[in-house]
Amino acid sequence: MTHVVLESCIRCKYTDCVDVCPVDCFREGPNFLTIDPDECIDCAVCIPECPVNAIVPEEDVPGDQQHMIKLNGELAKKWPSITKSKGGLPDADDWKDKTGKLDQLVK
Repeated sequence: MTHVVLESCIRCKYTDCVDVCPVDCFREGPNFLTIDPDECIDCAVCIPECPVNAIVPEEDVPGDQQHMIKLNGELAKKWPSITKSKGGLPDADDWKDKTGKLDQLVK
């Protein structure tokens, strides 16, 4: 089992979750973080760190976010590892409460 980053991370990319990950499973794209499903050990320490509640166990991914399971796996293969937190995107606070942001994802 793994954890999944949901659409709510798009255009926010807060990285609070990165510092607590014991296996460095986060990958960084231009405006989104993903979890490498091959690296995640399902420890759940990242979940409470996300200020937009974008990380959930795979079995708890809502129906309207099921596409994010596959997307996390695909993007994790292409994006580099991120192991240190940095600030969110400059306009993250403007986007943190918005939904339906998949069309904003930069791959």
